[in-house]
Amino acid sequence: MATATLTIDLAALIRNWKALDAKTNCETAAVVKANGYGLGAGRVARSLANAGVRKFFVAAVEEGVEVRQALGPGPEINVFSGHMSGDTDMIHDMQLTPMVNSIDQMLRHVESLPGHDFGVQLDTGMNRLGMEPAEWAALREIVEKQTPTLVMSHLACADEPDHPMNAIQLRSFLEMTQGIDAPRSLAATGGILLGPDYHFDVTRPGVGLYGGMPFEDAEAVAHVSIPVIQCRDLDEGETVGYSNTWTAERPSRVATIAAGYADGLIRKMGADVSVFHGSVACPVIGRISMDMIGVDITDLGEDPRELDILTEDQTVDMLADAAGTIGYEILTSLGGRYTRRYSS
Repeated sequence: MATATLTIDLAALIRNWKALDAKTNCETAAVVKANGYGLGAGRVARSLANAGVRKFFVAAVEEGVEVRQALGPGPEINVFSGHMSGDTDMIHDMQLTPMVNSIDQMLRHVESLPGHDFGVQLDTGMNRLGMEPAEWAALREIVEKQTPTLVMSHLACADEPDHPMNAIQLRSFLEMTQGIDAPRSLAATGGILLGPDYHFDVTRPGVGLYGGMPFEDAEAVAHVSIPVIQCRDLDEGETVGYSNTWTAERPSRVATIAAGYADGLIRKMGADVSVFHGSVACPVIGRISMDMIGVDITDLGEDPRELDILTEDQTVDMLADAAGTIGYEILTSLGGRYTRRYSS
């Protein structure tokens, strides 16, 4: 086999959800957008539903269709992008709940699907999605008569607990929703960790379920093992990879492994990460190329069949730091060439 294996630990995923749920006294939903953060929305959603999750969130209606087909009727599937033009039939047929973001979306929804469930997304300062205060004030009375299933907003800086924007958005959300009867939701993973003032009626953890920061106690869910294609001996002074960026300073044994930036292992990671044979770290050398990575196995003392790059010891956030990005990007970039295996 010449492709890497992505193993998804569904038991760890459920333990992460339960740990976040235990931090609140409200309902804990689950965000499964972007194909379950790259790990397979159908399998992830089914495992979470079996653990007791009854509310799910996706980015787009098309994602909601996939999750509904995996779950069947019953669980609530909410769509962050709301009711877009062309979405009506899918929203109706798959019993999806759009989070309405504007007056235009509200009109589209009530005119095309009268009586169909919907939620409302408010903009409390992130300036990304949702109704701004003036727009909401003009529409609130009409919306409340339609009985939304949820009124929500999203925090811009929840991964920085001391950031003043958190308190600003909380105050705005409280002002915009004062006296409303519908359930409210403000917190994703970072918001849960900010404490009960941010929890309201429903929380929506995403990246923390999959082992990512800012949930420091999260268990690793994704593990990547990469097969070794070839091993060779190098003399001192020989180079490895494009542009000769690594030069052997001693006689060395080098392995070429079968993954690269086409598999979500971002080129910039380079020499700031290792791969592992058991607990032994082997440095990545030279440039990460599209399909292959060079590894110094001189001190390993054997030629391995495969090496691990995403492990309990080298998490998605460690890979992200090396690449100058965030764990979200690493998870959602894990490529389609991986053989996916699920353990529970």
